[in-house]
Amino acid sequence: EAHFELRMASSVRDNKKCFYKYINARRKGKTSLCSLLDKGGNLVSADEEKAEVLHAYFASVFSGKTTCPQDTWTPGMVDGDREQNGPPIIQEEAVKELLKCLDVHKSMGPDRIHPRVMRELANELAKPLSIIYQQSWLTGEVPDDWKLANVISIHKRSAKEDPGNYRPVSLTSVPGKIMEQFILSAITQNLQDGQGIRPSQYGFRRGRSCLTNLVTFYDQVTGLVDAGKAVDIVYLAISKAFDTVSYSILLGKLAARGLDRSTLCW
Repeated sequence: EAHFELRMASSVRDNKKCFYKYINARRKGKTSLCSLLDKGGNLVSADEEKAEVLHAYFASVFSGKTTCPQDTWTPGMVDGDREQNGPPIIQEEAVKELLKCLDVHKSMGPDRIHPRVMRELANELAKPLSIIYQQSWLTGEVPDDWKLANVISIHKRSAKEDPGNYRPVSLTSVPGKIMEQFILSAITQNLQDGQGIRPSQYGFRRGRSCLTNLVTFYDQVTGLVDAGKAVDIVYLAISKAFDTVSYSILLGKLAARGLDRSTLCW
């Protein structure tokens, strides 16, 4: 079988149909989502009904405090307490580098722009995209197409019939996700320069993970225990923390640290 696959791979240019037929036959089919319980406790099995059940649950998680329309911003959220700098210039080479590093196996968004296409055309797309990104950042406006997403559900734990045991994953536009990397870099740099992130913070930081957190924690605890001191540990788990966080609070904190208006709007 290994020799057969090797010969097939070697002759793919001359016999693409046979190659892809073999690959498609070997691929595992996607399993459909099982039946779900609606609000009335009834099992629904039709695809449209299951989509509506998941949509209703995901929407119910968000509260009015989650969103923060720009027309409700306070002056402090816009001006901040520190001197603000404008957004940095997006260099064409930086865009090209990110395009060339795209993972071609990642999913595309509703615009159906595949990451493989963008990576292959990195040299041609770098300049126009850098102009679009710069204008979007300066105006603080996100293109409507970048706000759209194909939402898929990922089962987390326990009963698969319970919609509460699923989390949504939004597959957004690939060009939009590249722009998000520039925004993330600017916010991260702002927080690091202003010491807005404490040394004890391990989550979502480069070079720090759950493993390094546990190693540091274990070292501190064992040191105290060896010294004969008492150790009290408090664990806090906030349900749906990322879905219910108040945007206005986050924006207010970022504005207070001098993050510019354009980045806040974006």
